[in-house]
Amino acid sequence: MGSPIRVTVWNEFRHEKLHEAVRKVYPEGIHAVIAEHLRKQPGIEVRTATLDEPEHGLTEEALSRTDVLIWWSHMAHNDVSDEAVARAHNRVLEGMGLIALHSSQGSKILRQVLGTSCSVHWREAGEKERLWNIEPGHPITEGIGDYFELPHVEMYGERFDIPTPDKLILISWFQGGEVFRSGCTWERGHGRVFYFRPGHETYPIYYDGNVMKVLTNAVRWAAPRVWKRQESPKVKPIEPLPGQ
Repeated sequence: MGSPIRVTVWNEFRHEKLHEAVRKVYPEGIHAVIAEHLRKQPGIEVRTATLDEPEHGLTEEALSRTDVLIWWSHMAHNDVSDEAVARAHNRVLEGMGLIALHSSQGSKILRQVLGTSCSVHWREAGEKERLWNIEPGHPITEGIGDYFELPHVEMYGERFDIPTPDKLILISWFQGGEVFRSGCTWERGHGRVFYFRPGHETYPIYYDGNVMKVLTNAVRWAAPRVWKRQESPKVKPIEPLPGQ
C-alpha cells in the first residue's frame, strides 16, 4: 500500500459561529463533518484549517503537506488574503488536487484557477435537487446510480460562468425548473480540479451518503500523479546543433 493521500479540509467557519440555524446542523463546523467521514476511509489522512487561523492555515509548510485541498467558503471570500490564494494556486499548478464545494464557486482560489467569474443564478427555497450521473464510468461517480436526490437545497442555476469542463459528470435538475452543471473537472498545470455543487450551510447535505461517496471518490481522483515545479529553465540541446 502506498503513502496516504494527505487531505486538508478548509472552511471559513464563520456561519457556524454566527448563526444558530447553521450551528444546529454543523455544531463543530462543516469541515469537521467532512473530515470525520474522510478519516474513516482507508488510505486518507486528514487535517483541517479555517479562515481565522494564522495565514488561514494555508502556510507554505501546510500546503507542502497537502495532496488534496477541499475548500468550502461563502460569506467571506474576500477575507482570504491574496498571498494565501497565490500559494494554493501555485501548489495546484505543481500537482495538488483542488475540490471546491458549493458556494466556493465564488472563492478567490477557484476564480483564479479557472480564470472566470464563476457567477451563478441562485434561490434559497428548500426545493428538491436531482443530480444526474452522466458519466457512470468516471472514477468520481463510482458506486453512484443513474441519479440521486437531495430533498432540500439552495438552488444554483445556469448560466454558470466557468470554462467548458474537461469532463462534465453530474447535472442537476431543481424542483423550480432550473438545471446546473454540478460536477465539473479540469486540469490546471499538473493538478486536478473538481467543482461539486451540493452543500449549503443550513441543510444537512454533508451527512448524505451519496454526497460523501462522490467527495471521497473525488479525493482519490484528485490526488497528485506527479509533483513538478512550474519553471522556465534555459536548457542545452539534446542533439548537436549546426555550428556549435
